[in-house]
Amino acid sequence: MTVLSPPKTRFVFGCGNPLIGDDGFGPAVIERLENHHTVPADTDCIDVGTSIRGILFDLLLDEKKPKQILLVDAVDQPGRKPGEVFEIDVGSVTPAKTTDFSPHQFPTVNMLQQIKDHTPIDVRVLVVQTGTLPSEVRPGLSPPVRDAVPVMCRFIIETLQESA
Repeated sequence: MTVLSPPKTRFVFGCGNPLIGDDGFGPAVIERLENHHTVPADTDCIDVGTSIRGILFDLLLDEKKPKQILLVDAVDQPGRKPGEVFEIDVGSVTPAKTTDFSPHQFPTVNMLQQIKDHTPIDVRVLVVQTGTLPSEVRPGLSPPVRDAVPVMCRFIIETLQESA
């Protein structure tokens, strides 16, 4: 007998490139969630690497839209300390970011704004403040960002429980 799992209505997407230091935060969070936490049955946690734009586009085209998307990424915001975990509002990201495709900047802000403005999907952007990002390939998170991984996991679990 085949047991079907319930359809996923919430997604946690870990964004980033683990080959570029702290930019690998999103994938590290997904790995920890999968190995150390139990997420609700209606939630799927996915390491999307640097492919979030295509995935968001696919979700927009799908007839069955999720009820919630949590994006986890690393950002560099003035006045923040490396390893600080916080949420940013999609609408508060400056327009200059919408075309900024460097690997350590938040991806596809324009598409996220469209999702937020024109669908019932609850879009949340959860981030960590990066330390210094390497200018060449260097895998591994800096100590403050590595220490923020379990903090972000707890934040995600709490967010999922609140919106259940």
